[in-house]
Amino acid sequence: MQKFLIILNREPYDSTDVTWNGLRLAEALVKRGSIVRIFLMNDAVDLAREACKKPEGYDQDLSQMLRELIAKDVKVEVCGTCMSRCGIYKNQPYFAGANKSTMSFLAEWVADSDRVLTF
Repeated sequence: MQKFLIILNREPYDSTDVTWNGLRLAEALVKRGSIVRIFLMNDAVDLAREACKKPEGYDQDLSQMLRELIAKDVKVEVCGTCMSRCGIYKNQPYFAGANKSTMSFLAEWVADSDRVLTF
């Protein structure tokens, strides 16, 4: 079974579909039976915060998509350093299933993955 690591870097609602497409790809890979892991860093850390709400008029709830992936046993790690440095919700906690993590942990995941994809 192939292991995929998806690294998300961008603010969830940045007027593009980059984050949405990364989450859609994760879902498609899970459906194929692959092992999928997600690491959030830079402004993508907001995706795992309760405070992050979809903007009015936006048709996708990206945080809910992430929660649904967590419910399907997708492991989600979030840069601990970025917690206070990145995003518009600095210092807000991450929701359940999104674990505060480290660069060292990310290095382990990279070394243990068949494919690493960044968005």
